[in-house]
Amino acid sequence: MNTSPPSSDPRVALIAGVTGAIGSDVARRLVCAGWQVAGYARNAEKLTALQTELPGLHTVATDATQPDAVEAAVQSTVARFGRLDAYVHAVGSILIKPAHLTKLDEWRSVIDLNLNSAFYGVRAAVVPMQAQGGGSIVLISSAAAQAGLPAHEAIAAAKGGVNGLVLAAAASYANKGVRVNAVAPGLVDTPLSAALLGSEQARQLSERMHPLGRIGCAENIGSLIAWLLSREADWVTGQIWSVDGGLAHLRSRPKA
Repeated sequence: MNTSPPSSDPRVALIAGVTGAIGSDVARRLVCAGWQVAGYARNAEKLTALQTELPGLHTVATDATQPDAVEAAVQSTVARFGRLDAYVHAVGSILIKPAHLTKLDEWRSVIDLNLNSAFYGVRAAVVPMQAQGGGSIVLISSAAAQAGLPAHEAIAAAKGGVNGLVLAAAASYANKGVRVNAVAPGLVDTPLSAALLGSEQARQLSERMHPLGRIGCAENIGSLIAWLLSREADWVTGQIWSVDGGLAHLRSRPKA
């Protein structure tokens, strides 16, 4: 897999949620491939730690649920590097509750973190991408938006909105050379999902839900995102890529 730009033409990526497991994996891949990488997240201490690991990484403390702040992060990246070739929106949350037990403030938070923030990112990123003649945007969806999973109403609704956003934005900006795709994971072993995997019994139950019989890892998701940003994928747009151990589309036989 070649995600490297020519050395004379370094490409520029902005990663939202860059301190998370998936966002930081993508950042490492792109830095190693010679990209110029910027990222934003809310926690300034985590940003500083990631900058120490990845010298040259440009970061800004930004709340993804604030549209003006997201726009400022995009503008800061363009001002520093002169362009924006890729935008990755690795921001989100997990809420496992049926609708009647979901509080209204929980619902609003899920929609704000998973859907509204993604819209703000697309809205801001397409401006410089259109002006320069192209770019690539990757959002994070979920297997929950493609399969009827119990107690996933809020997150399924939010990520279903992300899927619709991908399709519409891909259609809107294709004639400007801007590609828009999403990756839809199953359960991935990250700090965000730690509460769901807190016991061996819970982990085994979650593993059995996935036909391949295991939980995913950040590298499973990051590797596909890096490919979607690469020139090898420059004829791919408007797609929701399932990376979920078969969860959304397969029904496996129980182990003997």
